[in-house]
Amino acid sequence: MDTALVIIFALFGTAMGSFLNICIDRLPMGRSILHPPSHCDSCQHRLSPTDLVPVLSYLFLRRRCRYCGALIPWRPFWVELGTGLLFALSYWYFGLSVPFAVMAFYGCLFLVIGIIDLEHHLILNKISYPAMALGLVIAVFQPPPELISLSLGWPWAGIVSSLMGGAMGLLFLLLAYFLTFAIYKREAIGFGDVKLAALIGLVTGPRLVFLSLTLGAMLGGVVGIVLLLLKLKERKEPLPFGSFLAISTMLTLLWGSAILNWYLGLLRF
Repeated sequence: MDTALVIIFALFGTAMGSFLNICIDRLPMGRSILHPPSHCDSCQHRLSPTDLVPVLSYLFLRRRCRYCGALIPWRPFWVELGTGLLFALSYWYFGLSVPFAVMAFYGCLFLVIGIIDLEHHLILNKISYPAMALGLVIAVFQPPPELISLSLGWPWAGIVSSLMGGAMGLLFLLLAYFLTFAIYKREAIGFGDVKLAALIGLVTGPRLVFLSLTLGAMLGGVVGIVLLLLKLKERKEPLPFGSFLAISTMLTLLWGSAILNWYLGLLRF
């Protein structure tokens, strides 16, 4: 593995993370991600190029706006750093290939979805629906990872597999939506999560969609219990389930087949 390319893609990832921060800040507010240029939210001063160097500007400015001294949240720093790690890890894992580009794209997509849900408890249709359409296009060139004999000699296999995964994800979480509503007499799972499950199925395919949804539910359950025990969350206070699904989907895209094979191996004993 070329170390120089790992570093280059990590740096490119941090720059992409800077753009993702703009998307995270503006899309929930219905604002353009292209205009106006980046500026301080407190004093509205336009940021100079030296204020926009990913990761480094944040550290050198010590979390303060250069112009008004307002405190900058931690999230932009972690998004830039995390996106750099995502690109480096994707290149290290897949090499310079179509799967690398697909993983980098989906990683950015689910990072934006997850953080918006964490901060606003929203899963935006303006992200979910175009992502579903793009997922079907991508499936033509890079089918979900579980295709075996179905993919041999049939150009539409990727789309069929994606649609199967999307339908399974949609039906599974739709069932959970109505079941939890019947039990708790309130909406325990948002309908945005149902649409997100359909997107996850389109991306992961029928073999891995349940793994992704199960991992997300387990992760959300563990975090919820810990927050309750530490009294950092009220019992009826909702958790951003979409954020946990976003994390589990990224894990599934990277290591889903290995996790599933490991689990099936345990069952044989």
